[in-house]
Amino acid sequence: MATQDAPLETKLAEVNLNKDMTQDATAIATPTESSSVAASLREKPTGPLKTPIVDPVESASPPPPAALTADQQAKYDALLETVKAWEEIPSSADKGGPVTDSEIMWLSRECLLRYLRATKWVTADAAKRLLGTLAWRREYGVEELTGDHISPENETGKQFLLGYDIAARPCHYLNPGRQNTEPSPRQVQHLVFMVERVIELMVPGQETLALLINFKASKSRSNTTPSISLGREVLNILQTHYPERLGRALIINVPWVVWGFFKLITPFIDPLTRDKLKFNDDMRQHVPPQQLWKDFQGDLDFEYDHSEYWPALLKLCAERHSEQKERWIEAGKNYGESEVHLKGGNATSIYQSPSHTTKSEEKD
Repeated sequence: MATQDAPLETKLAEVNLNKDMTQDATAIATPTESSSVAASLREKPTGPLKTPIVDPVESASPPPPAALTADQQAKYDALLETVKAWEEIPSSADKGGPVTDSEIMWLSRECLLRYLRATKWVTADAAKRLLGTLAWRREYGVEELTGDHISPENETGKQFLLGYDIAARPCHYLNPGRQNTEPSPRQVQHLVFMVERVIELMVPGQETLALLINFKASKSRSNTTPSISLGREVLNILQTHYPERLGRALIINVPWVVWGFFKLITPFIDPLTRDKLKFNDDMRQHVPPQQLWKDFQGDLDFEYDHSEYWPALLKLCAERHSEQKERWIEAGKNYGESEVHLKGGNATSIYQSPSHTTKSEEKD
């Protein structure tokens, strides 16, 4: 294991080694509490915190999911049967081919319901969008994005995941004033990579994130506001391929030039997302002060140190992903599996009942 003072390259190599070792989740036991990455990160530091926060405060919990009506359940059942019939994912970028295990795991019960809600419960539209997202994930290379590739983008801490809000949503901080690179495809890949990581850190029962954006001016760069074209590209990706994922967006220190930017992109933001944007609110009403960074009016003494934070985040997310994949395999590698079960919540696999047919049984 890398020591606390090891260089970042050594720590990232260790993360990649651990990731390689966890590819076959059938051969891995869920890490014990005493040896897990999560357990080590729960230890309080003597100085400023420099690593992710593992758990929400005890008073924070996701709201219970709304019960489905009979009509909604029927539409969900129809969508599930549709996706189970897919044998290949079509692609215009030579990325077509059979549906993979990771894609089947991604097609969870909650995922299908998110797409149904996003398409106003029109089953055919939800199926079309799901297939489009699967094709996009392949063509964009979402699962191939690595911590090594993204690392240079985050050296200044312009994005980080830290703490949970009052509804146990993981908090995703954006600090445009810490911009350290020129516009490039990797800047967008950086955001996609971080959204994928924040999803891995969601607690059982929580499907949305809290976005915290601080437009505090940079001391070294005169203009860190993203371009309109970049903003539109990011919005298109998030609204098309991550529907129903934004729970709250808390935005502070908005200068006039950024207000102008928001006015320009507002027509491209769907009304439901627009209603979730909160400007210059009292942040302590949304995030428990003890888990809210001081720069956002909180009590948390956090210092972004890339050599400490980045390897810790990658290890924690790799551990969470490995645990979820192991539960999915043990339950039968099914379409429409419960995300609450996969994330270690108190719900059992929805395929525990003998009346359910598993993916492997269907293929025999």
